Amino acid sequence: MKITVNDEAQDVSATTLAGLIDELGYAGARIATALNGHFVPKTAREQARLDMGARVEIVAPMQGG
Repeated sequence: MKITVNDEAQDVSATTLAGLIDELGYAGARIATALNGHFVPKTAREQARLDMGARVEIVAPMQGG
């Protein structure tokens, strides 16, 4: 399925946001996610369904000072 992840076109097999995170190698990482412009908490990623053309943002917190 073709979706956009962090403004880059991707062809993925995942059907949920949780599956996409695993597929892209982010499993276990501390990240924030949004689907079609709406924040998705970690607890809701299994239920967040991906559709053709979905726009996903995956953001890792920055450290430093």
